[in-house]
Amino acid sequence: MKISTENIWKKRQMLDRERILAKSGELERYLKELDEVFPANIEEYKKIEKKRSCERILQLIIECLIDIAKLFVKNLRLGIPSGENDLLKKLSEAKVLSASSAAALQSMRGFRNILIHDYADVDDALVFKYVMENSGDFDKIRREFLEFLKNGK
Repeated sequence: MKISTENIWKKRQMLDRERILAKSGELERYLKELDEVFPANIEEYKKIEKKRSCERILQLIIECLIDIAKLFVKNLRLGIPSGENDLLKKLSEAKVLSASSAAALQSMRGFRNILIHDYADVDDALVFKYVMENSGDFDKIRREFLEFLKNGK
């Protein structure tokens, strides 16, 4: 039985589509969790349980978005990115993400690095303000990914 390269690629695309959808579902769960635990004011946020849970969920949300971005670059064969900056540029050029969403995800990536590497010194007010001002971008980017997956544009 001869195995067609085209059939292998079609199966591969399905697997990546399923992985993108699975990651999107995971992301949606994290967004709901953040919405459930995120307090209305900074004083409530400063409680250690709230602060740590919000920081961790925020980190997971951003990592999910980056994982989905990587799956698109791989699936669309956009080339091997030289780094996460290049990854987002490729997605913007391929019209997977709008330029504003690619820039927002770039900013999120930097913020995730602050959460990961400066964990003990993270400014509570900064994290609180970041979530208040940027939480809409998480779902916007997720919707753009899903729209591209659905329509290819």
